[in-house]
Amino acid sequence: MRDHTKLRAFELADEVAILTYQMTSEFPKNEVYGLTSQMRRAAVSVPSNIVEGCARESLADYLRFLNIAFGSLRELHYQFSLSNRLNYLCKKDSSLVEAKIIETEKVLNGLIRSLRKT
Repeated sequence: MRDHTKLRAFELADEVAILTYQMTSEFPKNEVYGLTSQMRRAAVSVPSNIVEGCARESLADYLRFLNIAFGSLRELHYQFSLSNRLNYLCKKDSSLVEAKIIETEKVLNGLIRSLRKT
């Protein structure tokens, strides 16, 4: 079993989840069951799938869960882009979360690529 707490990808994904909750708390109330809920589910899915993958014994299972996490992260990236275009985020918040998501994508993708080589 792998220790997810030692992975930079997990640390970043956890930060993205917290940022997502903080930023969506300011979204319009009519989005509570729409975009807010969808974004929060996607944000929690990323670190959750990293944790679940780390608990798997086989490399194939580990990679499968990391790929699911990456897919959720890409989904969240689009949702933040949409939120920005809907003017739900201020420019400062948008730039902050965009940079954090891109960094997380790079680190998680790097982890996936390195594991595929083994």
